[in-house]
Amino acid sequence: MDVAVIGATGDVGRQVCTQLVERRVLPPTSRLQLVGRRDGSSARAVHGLRADLVDAYDEHAPLLDVAHSPADVVADVIVVAAGLTAPARAGADPDRRLLAATNLAVLAEHADAIARHGSGHEVVLVVTNPVELGVAVMAGRLGRHRVLGMGAWLDTLRFRREIAVELGVRRHRVGGFVGGQHGEDAVPLWSTVRVSGLDLDERRRAVAALRRGRSLDVLPDEIAAAKRELATVAAQDIGAAFDLIDSWPADLRTVTRPWMTHQSGAKTPAGTASATVDLVETLLDGREIVVAGQVALDGEVSTGAAVDPFRGVLGVPLVLGPEGWTRVLLDPLPDDEARRLAEAADGVGHMLAAVTGRPAGPADPTEPAVRSAPRTGERAAAEVDWVATVHGDDRPGTLTALTGVFSTRGVSFDSLATRPAVDGGRVGRIDVTFSATERRTRALERAVGRLATVKSVVVQRAAISQHAGRG
Repeated sequence: MDVAVIGATGDVGRQVCTQLVERRVLPPTSRLQLVGRRDGSSARAVHGLRADLVDAYDEHAPLLDVAHSPADVVADVIVVAAGLTAPARAGADPDRRLLAATNLAVLAEHADAIARHGSGHEVVLVVTNPVELGVAVMAGRLGRHRVLGMGAWLDTLRFRREIAVELGVRRHRVGGFVGGQHGEDAVPLWSTVRVSGLDLDERRRAVAALRRGRSLDVLPDEIAAAKRELATVAAQDIGAAFDLIDSWPADLRTVTRPWMTHQSGAKTPAGTASATVDLVETLLDGREIVVAGQVALDGEVSTGAAVDPFRGVLGVPLVLGPEGWTRVLLDPLPDDEARRLAEAADGVGHMLAAVTGRPAGPADPTEPAVRSAPRTGERAAAEVDWVATVHGDDRPGTLTALTGVFSTRGVSFDSLATRPAVDGGRVGRIDVTFSATERRTRALERAVGRLATVKSVVVQRAAISQHAGRG
């Protein structure tokens, strides 16, 4: 399977690309597409990023491809990390509405291109902030279950880490989720916390100790007060500010530590990328796993005391598999968690309405140029018959690598034939006929051409190739 990273040369995009290669998430026969903008600084930088990744990881790197246009994005999993990011400096408080107003056009452009030119099966992971806006825009064009915002998963990992540190255990022993809106309106779902090795009574006592007699109702005021105190302390000693965070409860630390990281002048690309790559790995692995993510809900859950099921974008625990998310896993919540989730839902709705000028629902709150992916019949009509002529080393492994490129992209052969070796028996010829869209075919051609055992590849429409052969 193939992965594309839109915004590959940004702080987070570069980290996502690096970790995908470093962690060997993609095999050498898969393709990682680095997507920049032809009219921006990334037009040059994506080529440099590709060269840098090859230098560092040549022994196990996947096929690295470069694209400069939204229309050229072809992949099974698409990571959207383009757009304006929150400033990282003292005194800068990220304005999510400003981010939303700026990034709306970028998100809509890519969503329209994927809907118009994609396969209809891509799964999109939204990293661009506000994550909730990206999910709304993408889900409206591509379908709800194919789009996931990674913010709630990143918040979940931070929450689990804070709990693990206080209990003196490793993070992998801690379960539990964060829902709501990514950022200060994140909702730590204490009722979902589990700790490996603790029975029910032990877990209840541990959670009660961690919460320090507080409810989530006080968390918004605590966050506001904490930010004011941290700003004062950090002005004199940034280290002391981080020490102060360590003295606070785990849920408060979950929100304030990343805020302080931005205030320090640093950003959080490594942690953001790691959480994103976790989700990519799940999508490519073929298994289902329970994660948290922002999704476009259409009645799967209720929030607070609302009688009607919630319809809109919100972070919730859910089941993620190779074709996207399938179902929400959220039991009835304690009153304080339900109230905070309802407040977060209202916050998302107000943000989307302010940016788009219309109420937010389960679909895209903007008026898209393409409402949905083309119907099956329309996609089938776009497929064309092709003949690929490949010259490669006449040795074991060439044919396996070639077929691997096709199989990982879901393209089947109509026929495959080998021809006698030439050039003193060192180079063999393989003729492959297949059907695919033109965009997917050109991606296949680039991927095959970059195989170490391939000398050349020429792909033509079958009718043209056959006519040339008769002449």
